[in-house]
Amino acid sequence: MNINWDELRKVANESMQKAYAPYSKFPVGAAALTEDGRIVAGCNVENASYGLGLCAECSLVSNLTMTGGGKLVAFTCVDGHGNILMPCGRCRQLLFEHSAPNMVLETVSGLKTIDEVLPDAFGPRDLEERK
Repeated sequence: MNINWDELRKVANESMQKAYAPYSKFPVGAAALTEDGRIVAGCNVENASYGLGLCAECSLVSNLTMTGGGKLVAFTCVDGHGNILMPCGRCRQLLFEHSAPNMVLETVSGLKTIDEVLPDAFGPRDLEERK
């Protein structure tokens, strides 16, 4: 599948503009390509009870689910200046759950697969194998 990284970054930047980040002042936007060619996006949504804030990846996965589901094949994430961000560990696990095999992420050190950024991950396939 051909991945238009410029388009994904554009959508991530547009999403970042919609972030709700009154506490950290650190807006984040994310965009991903699905197996069926859709682009899904998300932004961070903070909360006065800081631990309840949602990362951009959380709203992206909600968007994925609400627009028909499927698996993610490519992902990017940007900060308020359009710089590439690396998903935190929690979000890497969240992305893994919804990734196609070998999903590619645009990272601060170049393109990497989900298995490279979350080696030996535990996910749905593990649950199936251990029934």
